[in-house]
Amino acid sequence: MNRAFNFSAGPAALPTAVLERAQAELLDYQGTGMSIMEVSHRGSTFLAVAEAAEARFRSLLGISDDYAVLFLQGGATQQFSAVPLNLSAPGQTVAYVNTGAWSKKAIKEAQRYASVVVSASSEGEHFTTIPERSTWQVPSDAAYLHVCANETIGGLEFLETPDAGGVPLVGDFSSTILSRPIDVKAWDVLYAGAQKNIGPAGLTLVVVKRALLDRARGDIPALLAWKGFADEDSMLNTPPTFAWYLAGLVFEWVEQQGGLSVMAERNERKAKTLYAAIDQSDFYTAPVDPRYRSWMNVPFTLADAALDKPFLAEAEAAGLMNLKGHRSVGGMRASLYNAVGQDAVDALVTFMADFEARHG
Repeated sequence: MNRAFNFSAGPAALPTAVLERAQAELLDYQGTGMSIMEVSHRGSTFLAVAEAAEARFRSLLGISDDYAVLFLQGGATQQFSAVPLNLSAPGQTVAYVNTGAWSKKAIKEAQRYASVVVSASSEGEHFTTIPERSTWQVPSDAAYLHVCANETIGGLEFLETPDAGGVPLVGDFSSTILSRPIDVKAWDVLYAGAQKNIGPAGLTLVVVKRALLDRARGDIPALLAWKGFADEDSMLNTPPTFAWYLAGLVFEWVEQQGGLSVMAERNERKAKTLYAAIDQSDFYTAPVDPRYRSWMNVPFTLADAALDKPFLAEAEAAGLMNLKGHRSVGGMRASLYNAVGQDAVDALVTFMADFEARHG
């Protein structure tokens, strides 16, 4: 079997070792005679899987008991509604930093439930940079400040924890989670869709300070209320059991690699390799401010957009898959999640140089 080099932004590449283990356990999980997909989420077999996954996730990120860890459904997009409903009263001020497409979606949804103040925005710069912190206007009475830690579409990433100005700090970490260590204590809420570095689509993780769990509105839908899930160990309803199981295998794989410090070293090296190839070329351009370039998502354009289709066709023929940029921005995008190895990046850089030599 020949595995392609998969640069998809999500659902994204998964470690081959994880897929092989899931394949081996698919029909008979640890001698039960059943797949893990077939056992009750409340039975001892799955509860052991769930507890081990949460323990490994907590260990990897250094999450204390002061935080609840929730394994939910609905994608990170559902949390765009859940955040204001869990943290603010009707009409209360909430603050957002607008750094790209996912920030805009979160803002639009929050406007349905709260009074949104956009504390800073780089829309005028086409989301190629992050506004200087000194320019942010964060109301002191805001229920929270929300940022998207990594704009998957635009390739813009907060590489340091932003100053929230004394209000609770909330982060959409969908594309950053597990790529490097995170100072969880500096955040009040983290949430992330799984389909980047955690596992398959269908699972969302929320890390929330327990002290905030009683702030939800009284009329919040039950399946959006974090406290209900925290009280029931994420079993308020039937969870996405197979995705939870696979996430646990990914957490174990990350541990075996050496943890998040090793992931960070690998991911920084991969990103530097690709950005260096782009910056040294007159044929390719990376539009994002170098200070805020994402380690995980590298958008780039060709000197002649007419060459986009040949580039993609030849890349696929070479086994380099899913390099097309998001439909809203065009160009190319290479996502370099944990399961994408240095060998994949080296192959991409070699291909890019060859394509430039023939078409530049």
